Amino acid sequence: MKKRPELLFVSPRFLFPADTGGAIRTTEILRGMHGGTFRIRLLSPAAGDEKVRYASQLTEIADEWECWPTSLKSGTLSWRRIPLLASSLPASIASDQSSEGRRLVATALERQPCVVVFDFLHSVVLAPNSLSVPSVLFTHNVEAEIFERNLHYTKHIWGRTLWRNQLNKMRRFETVAMQRFDRVVAVSGRDAARFERDYGRGEVDVIPTGVNVDYFRYEAPSHEGRVVFTGSMDWLANIDAIAWFRAEVWPLITARQATATMTVVGRNPPEQLTRATSADWKFAGRVADIRPWVQRAAAFVIPMRIGGGTRIKAYEAMAMGIPVVSTSVGIEGLDMEPGRHFLLADSAQDFADAVLLLLQQPELRCRLSEQARQHVQARYSSQAVAKKFEEICERASTQRG
Repeated sequence: MKKRPELLFVSPRFLFPADTGGAIRTTEILRGMHGGTFRIRLLSPAAGDEKVRYASQLTEIADEWECWPTSLKSGTLSWRRIPLLASSLPASIASDQSSEGRRLVATALERQPCVVVFDFLHSVVLAPNSLSVPSVLFTHNVEAEIFERNLHYTKHIWGRTLWRNQLNKMRRFETVAMQRFDRVVAVSGRDAARFERDYGRGEVDVIPTGVNVDYFRYEAPSHEGRVVFTGSMDWLANIDAIAWFRAEVWPLITARQATATMTVVGRNPPEQLTRATSADWKFAGRVADIRPWVQRAAAFVIPMRIGGGTRIKAYEAMAMGIPVVSTSVGIEGLDMEPGRHFLLADSAQDFADAVLLLLQQPELRCRLSEQARQHVQARYSSQAVAKKFEEICERASTQRG
């Protein structure tokens, strides 16, 4: 049997549990590629016994894996990042520096893999100064855009000063990183256009966001007034979304439908949100399986004002048959038609009105539910996305030939 060429995949995060949008996207792509054209060798950090605890999941996405030790937990607001503000790099990038990680990557590259993929912009700090093998940078966001939005919504002078400083550093880092790789992959045409316009990066490949439509089975939405949101609650964009939704939108909803309830599913919700408890709000925290929490809800909300990339949560909800209300930021980069696949609302009043329409109009709920599921199932299965990513890696592997 012919030996398959090796694909080296470098992740700046341990990928399990896959409870963030980026980890879900990456693991689904690797799972879809596993056993295909390439023999996949995965490198990532791991804390404690993670490598042992998640060994069975790792066998589903890679043929071989190695990890370097780390104790730093993810999270935009981690106090561990405060000393990194003095770095010439953005703090969120500097936190992923690792001398052990760089040594492991350099050693793996000595084996001359057919192609190396660096996952997320953050992984670039693990790369050697020059790459001797064909290379791919897999971006999940335009990172500078996230910083721009944080700057826009921050009102305090010290906060604006901090975000402006970090934005300038991120623009410089992202500009240089875009030119270091043979191919760059974006998760939307919108992101690709910005890489080309702002950073002069040509030939950006685009893959759509995918969802496992077998795992996220369809069920018709409920007639009960249950609203739900999913997302990591230690990420600033989600914290801002839920804080705004609770303060500005939710009172407008309950004023007209007092029986409505809200459930927020996601790890590490901050105390400033959870301490203001009420009978109609529940923070579920981290859960092993989001499906029981989401299935048959009357509405799924994505009230995001900052952030970047594309929202896997939108496709997951649609695959499960839950009608979606989203801001423009929450749905950007996704091939969805407002009024046909979801309801679009950006102001607090419009968002509340859209949620109330779903709570009070069963025909609208069912129509959006069915149309969105059909759209996702036909175009955005995880397997199709993985196949496209594999084809990009195949093209990259011959680029220097």
